[in-house]
Amino acid sequence: MTLTQPSRTGARVERLPLARFTTLGVGGEAEVWFVSDHDQLAEAMEAPYRILGGGSNLVIADEGVPERVIRLTGPFAETDLTPDPGLSDGETVVTGWVGGGVPLPGLIRRLQKLGLSNLEGTVGIPAQVGGAVWMNAGTRYGETFDGLHTLEIVTPGSRRQVTPDDLDWGYRASGIPRNHIVARVRLKLRRSTPEEVQARMEFADSARKGQPKMKTPGCAFKNPGGVSAGRLIDEAGLKGTRVGNAMIAPEHANFIVNLGGANSADVHALLGIIRERVGVPLELEYELWPEEG
Repeated sequence: MTLTQPSRTGARVERLPLARFTTLGVGGEAEVWFVSDHDQLAEAMEAPYRILGGGSNLVIADEGVPERVIRLTGPFAETDLTPDPGLSDGETVVTGWVGGGVPLPGLIRRLQKLGLSNLEGTVGIPAQVGGAVWMNAGTRYGETFDGLHTLEIVTPGSRRQVTPDDLDWGYRASGIPRNHIVARVRLKLRRSTPEEVQARMEFADSARKGQPKMKTPGCAFKNPGGVSAGRLIDEAGLKGTRVGNAMIAPEHANFIVNLGGANSADVHALLGIIRERVGVPLELEYELWPEEG
């Protein structure tokens, strides 16, 4: 760990290996800015930057990235689930602000205890709220945009609030440009009971039982045209294929796992093998740092 010059707004800035912030456990060093208010966020965005949330769905190069890497902390990682009396009614709860740095799994557990529904389809996704919104993370049983009312989006020159109707969102996409940061959101939820929400969570989670338990970014490719990418990779005979210490998971062919000590080059090699062997074009679900091409 290397300490760098303190920022003028009080943000903590350190040069750190990014592997520690990712679910794959791969990635070189970068200058990491831990920001806890809008002034610190504005300063962090004065130079080229990237935003790093829960670190799932992400493969970072072994040499790291030259840009600043922003992490949302403090109030940006806090949750206010108090119903807004002006927007909530007998069936619907619109909450206070939920920070983009809030871990999604913990939020889902809190909503279950309160008997609030709409986001249980995202159970088990190891993301932070901002990242889950940015890619509209989800499963076959629901996605992040199912539970959104308002989004606060920050760019280097602006801060604005939008609704889902303002965005061209869809399957694994929010319509939010890459350099925009989801600082916080307000949720739109349906009143239910803790028992009913728990039952739906268990049903959604049951579909994940066959997924690998080792370090992984999640699903590698989007399903093309409604066909399972995992099935296509499996039919190509690629389950268990290994390059270095990365492997196409035997449990589910659309997952690449880190067996211990894998690097980014190993993962990229496996992605290339899959694309070469599968007979249809596949679009990455992973985000790559730096990007392809």
